[in-house]
Amino acid sequence: MANLEHPLKAEVEAVRQIILNTDSRITEGIKWNAPGFYYKADMTVFMLRATEHVHLVWPSGMGIDDSTGLLEGDYPDGRRMSYFTDMDDVNAKKASLETVVRQ
Repeated sequence: MANLEHPLKAEVEAVRQIILNTDSRITEGIKWNAPGFYYKADMTVFMLRATEHVHLVWPSGMGIDDSTGLLEGDYPDGRRMSYFTDMDDVNAKKASLETVVRQ
């Protein structure tokens, strides 16, 4: 994170902190040159190629019971996505992100 050059770096850090503070059993590592999060297996990872939003990939997202609408897409490999456009969007989606992380 110290070396991250991204126009939404503050938003990335905010999302990162929400995930890490939701459950102390979540661990963090690096995947795809970005922070990734683990609980028993891959949970979610940032995809930081896009610069117009913060993008999370949930490799097993189809298995998450998401009643919040945070997870998007219906990919054959089971992944789903989440997007955050700015700090207001991060704050608006905080509770949904916490709910999905707990799932």
